[in-house]
Amino acid sequence: MGVLRVALVQVAYGDDEPVAARRERVAALVAAQRGADLVVLPELWAPGGFASRHWAERAEAVDGPTVAAIADAARDIGAVVHAGSIIEAAPEGHPERGAQGRGLWNTSVVLGPDGGVLATYRKVHRFGFGAGEPLLLEAGEDVVTTTLPVAGGVPTGLATCYDLRFPELFRALLDAGSHLVLVPAAWPAARVEQWSLLARARAVEDQVVVVAVNTAGTHAGLAMGGRSVVVDARGRVLAEAGDREEVLVVEVDLDDVLRWREDFPVLADRRL
Repeated sequence: MGVLRVALVQVAYGDDEPVAARRERVAALVAAQRGADLVVLPELWAPGGFASRHWAERAEAVDGPTVAAIADAARDIGAVVHAGSIIEAAPEGHPERGAQGRGLWNTSVVLGPDGGVLATYRKVHRFGFGAGEPLLLEAGEDVVTTTLPVAGGVPTGLATCYDLRFPELFRALLDAGSHLVLVPAAWPAARVEQWSLLARARAVEDQVVVVAVNTAGTHAGLAMGGRSVVVDARGRVLAEAGDREEVLVVEVDLDDVLRWREDFPVLADRRL
């Protein structure tokens, strides 16, 4: 697989920035990452990570304005782009509404170098303890992997934010062949130490590279944690952001995933 050049775009924003302006600004940030193989954005950067009272009005289809703006940027630089996540709305008249009939999901979208959709992932674990996501959104049902068309093909798993707390999802991504897992997030500053710990833990226990991209700024009065990070399959932190808007560019040796699994074959001893 070779070396993958990854740009982590840690977006900072506040409640006073209009969604359309933020969409344009972030698309320009992506378009500035020429030379990257993969660009990764955070969770819900357009509608607002904790702006749940606005989610219904800011919901859109996968082919809506947010993904379209990032797709244009992906085509411009010829890179794979994880567009972060949107509040996905079922298209008008579409019968799919989900188990609870809400027709809204927290959906991640991965775009190819031609701007086409490679994969979508509806967040399985909804954060909020009965409020927020569990109250407003449907839960995703599927474990999602895709092969990124870069570096000779990279088997990649998709997870989102709160999913980091559920190691069984990452085991399922491992069993589906993942060498790399992408985790966009809107993780608060109050629990940022847990964010860092969990990103490393998921990489160590599954011997995968974890690219975890958080937001910064303040959403709905809640300070975000930043600290976007790349952790290799050995658990080493290759790069980590601060708590403000920042772009990290990291070269990841994906062949080292297989070397480490051969040198320290812990996964072969699994019994459950």
